[in-house]
Amino acid sequence: MTSDEFTTQLTVATRRQVADAVVTLELVGTELPAWAPGAHVDLLLGDGLVRQYSLCGDPGSTKKWQIGVLLDPNSRGGSQHVHERLHEGAAVTVRGPRNNFEVVDAPRYVFIAGGIGITPMMPMIAAVDRAGADWSLVYLGRSRTTMAFATDLVDRYGDRVTVWADDERGAFFDLEAALREPQAQALIYTCGPAPLLDAVEKFSAHWPDGSLHLERFAAKAPTESVGLDSYKVVCQRSGITVDVEPGVSLLEALEDADVDIMSSCGEGVCGTCKAGVLEGIPDHRDSLLSAAERAAGNVILPCVSRSRTEKLVLDL
Repeated sequence: MTSDEFTTQLTVATRRQVADAVVTLELVGTELPAWAPGAHVDLLLGDGLVRQYSLCGDPGSTKKWQIGVLLDPNSRGGSQHVHERLHEGAAVTVRGPRNNFEVVDAPRYVFIAGGIGITPMMPMIAAVDRAGADWSLVYLGRSRTTMAFATDLVDRYGDRVTVWADDERGAFFDLEAALREPQAQALIYTCGPAPLLDAVEKFSAHWPDGSLHLERFAAKAPTESVGLDSYKVVCQRSGITVDVEPGVSLLEALEDADVDIMSSCGEGVCGTCKAGVLEGIPDHRDSLLSAAERAAGNVILPCVSRSRTEKLVLDL
């Protein structure tokens, strides 16, 4: 990704409270890029504050985008800024869209959402339903008042949707039982808090390779690194060679050398800084790439990942 990615200023046309601590914003502009279900955009909120939010409206619209934002009680500034300052008529700079959570064609889908993780699944479900695929949704939350779109989903799709509110049905949904029997030609899509995603990963481990697709809000706990403390990075297109020293991230080294690379989350979650690997072996430290992508070794997220080899050649 380079700095020529689409960036524009949009206006908040409509703001709605759709659940406790959750608002949707309808952002309007002109000739916005097309996007597909699973895409997200960056909100550039000033003073270096950048946050990613899933698009949850109509992918066919080129005039407006919709996002849903939960006010995180442990906000580092992003959701608080949105809730306190982005009212109707406010302007906000938006970059993207970008899609690390694309819907792969399949005859059947199992959607599992936790809390605000329902937002990327709204357009996914609409798309696969229109296509005639078989699908089901399990939507988990603390209470119905905290679960955006729950009523709309049940009203529209009926018993394909299971709404599990802890205060009504208990705090334990049996994911192990739900995923015990792999379904033929089915894909699992899940988004939500880390404990949910970790559980879905665990209980679907026996499904065929490639069945599970997930999107994380926060980085996974790091595993032991096998990357080198220092190594050399060659940026093939720009002709710049960078020495990465101990204690300095690959992204920091690239930025210090004025290599043209975008970044956002800094945690290996959003994919903004993803770069192609032409030579060398990455030490993947991200929470985004699939097992197959890691094994292929042809992309890297420089914000958190390093190199296992003394030289790494990147398509930058």
